[in-house]
Amino acid sequence: MSSLYGKGFSVRTTEYKGNMLVNICDEELIGRTVAEGRLTMHISKDFYFGEIVSKGEALRLIRTCAIVNLAGRRSVSLALENKVGAPEAIREIEDVPFLMVYKFL
Repeated sequence: MSSLYGKGFSVRTTEYKGNMLVNICDEELIGRTVAEGRLTMHISKDFYFGEIVSKGEALRLIRTCAIVNLAGRRSVSLALENKVGAPEAIREIEDVPFLMVYKFL
């Protein structure tokens, strides 16, 4: 699925120590670099891009993976609205929220 409007979710899945690791970000953030003081985050295609998926597919991946790295308002909100992750774990850099969730299965 590809989007022309930047409303999809960019997803890259991989296996890490026998568990599914998923990186998800709002697709329009791919390639953006954000900074705050000495902290700089590059939202790279290598880390966050494998395919563009719908909200439903992004949610399925968030629910079924063991580890998820999220970047962007829509991605982080999708996880929180579905009781994955905690608001106090969010780190914002230049108004871009980041959230990492490790599930102990």
